[in-house]
Amino acid sequence: MFKVTHAMVLALAVVMTASCGPAAAQNDATTAIPAALKASADAWNAADLAGHIRDYADSATFMGGNGPIQGRDRVGAALAKSFWRDGKPKQQLSFDRIEVRPLGDRHALVTGHFLLTGGGEADKSGWFSLTYEKTTSGWLILHDHSS
Repeated sequence: MFKVTHAMVLALAVVMTASCGPAAAQNDATTAIPAALKASADAWNAADLAGHIRDYADSATFMGGNGPIQGRDRVGAALAKSFWRDGKPKQQLSFDRIEVRPLGDRHALVTGHFLLTGGGEADKSGWFSLTYEKTTSGWLILHDHSS
């Protein structure tokens, strides 16, 4: 008869945890990031710019028409200047065609399509790529290139 010891159970738990680590992190990225993007669009549409940029790292870069903009606050100011009027967005924002490509267990490349509609203006749309990093406070955007 085979006897299972406490040490054997502990060793098996360590092996299972180690082998599931990156896959679990990748699965987390594929579910957490699209949900975060939806929350970001919802914040935008509720005139909550701080909520929209909440998932940007403090040192995030955003590729603007005149080159990179660095820092979450500066990104927010640039968005407000270009896309907001009287403290609210000129148009409603939505994202679609989101694809999350995990890059190891702590980073992900996300591509997708954005659409700005309404507000008496012509619809605007374009593509984006985002680089995310998993931090102790969740997935944060390190770099945003939207066109």
